[in-house]
Amino acid sequence: MRTIKITAVDIEVVTGAHPEPPEGGRQKQVRPITLYPEHRPPMQQPPADRPAELSSLYLRISTDHGISGYYGPIDYEAAWPILDRYADFLVGQDALAGTIIWDKLERLDRHARHGHLKIAISAIDNALWDLRGKVYEAPVWQLLGGASRDRIPAYVSTLGTSLEPETVAATAAELKAAGFDGQKWFFADGPGDGPDGLSRTVELARAVRQTVGPDFPIMFDAFMGWDLAFARAWIERVRDLRPTWLEEVFLPNRVDAFVELHRSTGQPLSAGEHLYDRPDVLPFLQSGALSILQCDPEWCGGVTELVRICALADSFTVPVIPHGHGLHAALHVVASQSPATCPKVEYLYRIMPNRHHFEKHPLVPEGGSFALPRRPGFGIELDESKITGRELLRR
Repeated sequence: MRTIKITAVDIEVVTGAHPEPPEGGRQKQVRPITLYPEHRPPMQQPPADRPAELSSLYLRISTDHGISGYYGPIDYEAAWPILDRYADFLVGQDALAGTIIWDKLERLDRHARHGHLKIAISAIDNALWDLRGKVYEAPVWQLLGGASRDRIPAYVSTLGTSLEPETVAATAAELKAAGFDGQKWFFADGPGDGPDGLSRTVELARAVRQTVGPDFPIMFDAFMGWDLAFARAWIERVRDLRPTWLEEVFLPNRVDAFVELHRSTGQPLSAGEHLYDRPDVLPFLQSGALSILQCDPEWCGGVTELVRICALADSFTVPVIPHGHGLHAALHVVASQSPATCPKVEYLYRIMPNRHHFEKHPLVPEGGSFALPRRPGFGIELDESKITGRELLRR
């Protein structure tokens, strides 16, 4: 029986000249904190100045067989738990025993089920899947059972896009023409903005629907920034527009509010990026509160837990469309699942290019869909021509 021992856990910080930021002004986005006037930004903000440098973090797990697992970019919030809580523990573990390592890491710390520790476990799990792919010379989707499709459709998220009416109309038309299977817009207003704010959220929805036509999928994200009364009022005023879903209306621990909103309005709801495991997900499924589940493989426990969540959701016939923050892992999981279980991925078109700037083979959609990755593991390699500095973080 083959055993491959982990010998080192490192985080590599790569730095280079910052690419051009996306064009246009930045969007104000409603958040839970914007209930307070002093934390409410102006409606439109000037374009971001380009910083001199961009830096990204990548996790490397090395073994005694000279094969390394590599994943990133990872969140800065994941770095300290990996180095301070998990690195020493991982050394000497069997790198191919991914399920057992996952279980050990969740049991190692009393707070490991949620938050930054779970984000750290996610990064480790994904790096170990990459390592297994290299050991068996197969992409991760193949290790998960094969691919259900040659190309994976995507819907596009407009986070960061200016909400000026002219920009909304032009962007909505452009993204529809690009072939994406739907588009999602992000609200700037919530309960703290009063009746005028509600009117602006309705105007946004009407502008998008008018541009893309009566049947094209349109989705809207409230990023936990609304309350039940505001959400009901919005749904009532846009019912004729038939939004495909309304996302993250409330904080994720307000299960009963999700249930009541769906029960009283019939509006399809989605959530999941801030649900960290199957026990978090289960009450939403049992109550019928969600029409779409959106857990993130870089936050919910990596590929290992996302696949388990897919199996759980499938038993309730609730599709999983992973949150788009973790595109590498999400694409491989979606590719390995039935289209009924995972119909598509999310692509944040203003964010992903810079997020994966240092990679030699970044995931780029063509015609609104992604080709199956063919390299072993996740196939992440860095483009040395874009890197001017490196720093190795080590326990």
